[in-house]
Amino acid sequence: MRLLEAAGSVTVAASRMTRAELADACESGDYRVVVAQLQDEFDAALLDRAKIAGISNFAVGYNNIDIAAATANSIIVGNTPGVLTDATADLALLLILAVARRCVEADTFVRSGKFSGWEPELLLGHDVSGRTLGLAGFGRIARATARRALAFGMTVNFSPRPPGERVVSTEELGEFAGRVHQLAWPELVATSDYLSVHVPLTDETRHLVDESVFRSMKSSAILINTARGPIVDETALVAALRDGTIAGAGLDVYEDEPRLAAGLAALPNTVLLPHIGSATVPVRAEMARRCAENAVAIARGELPPYPVNPEARAR
Repeated sequence: MRLLEAAGSVTVAASRMTRAELADACESGDYRVVVAQLQDEFDAALLDRAKIAGISNFAVGYNNIDIAAATANSIIVGNTPGVLTDATADLALLLILAVARRCVEADTFVRSGKFSGWEPELLLGHDVSGRTLGLAGFGRIARATARRALAFGMTVNFSPRPPGERVVSTEELGEFAGRVHQLAWPELVATSDYLSVHVPLTDETRHLVDESVFRSMKSSAILINTARGPIVDETALVAALRDGTIAGAGLDVYEDEPRLAAGLAALPNTVLLPHIGSATVPVRAEMARRCAENAVAIARGELPPYPVNPEARAR
């Protein structure tokens, strides 16, 4: 806030804005920049009428903004990349461990007074070490997750851009050459004990993990999603978890966030987190700083330090 207020006047919404309120603010001509969050949706209809110079998104992802429409209307978009890689990879591994070892169930079991002593078959879970992790995507967060999984003695495979494929060269693999292996998407799905989603949300990846994918997975497999909710068909996921098609799921994001698909919250073979992949004090502070720097630069008519569509400035 200090960075923003030093650069100009700032209006803070008293509560989460409705789409109509957001549209009115963008069309009023009173604001040059909107500092937005993921729940703030900027579609083409809104952007075509907007009188703003830019949007500074408090996130790395920007699927809440129609970038093509923003660019067509000379609206620059900034985001906060390169900040939350390690925090989100930590959370992906946390979900793997938590679902595999039934940590939430075990904690509830103890707190409810049911623990009466050690038993040979009490809350038996799944192994992690020695098992196979499949990564859907192989960007920064996926690579950081791979690094952690290798330290746990896991076999790590990846499909770089499912469902389409391209071959990742040895040079691109860098430190992972000879340690991780690229598989075609169908093979990755079929061979993974843990399938972790790390692709951006696009038209191509929406419902990438659907009923057919669940049917192709091992019945002992566990799905992890720390990317974007709509990449997974949540209704199909509930059915797969309920009928034993797969063994479990760990989610930090949801298809219709913050609402959950019917029946998901009641399933014991899940760990459900409230979109906290980047929720550490240092990470969120750095995201806020970068978000403010983007907003200030756009307000001054400059290219922001973290632009999504720098070509919009030339239009």
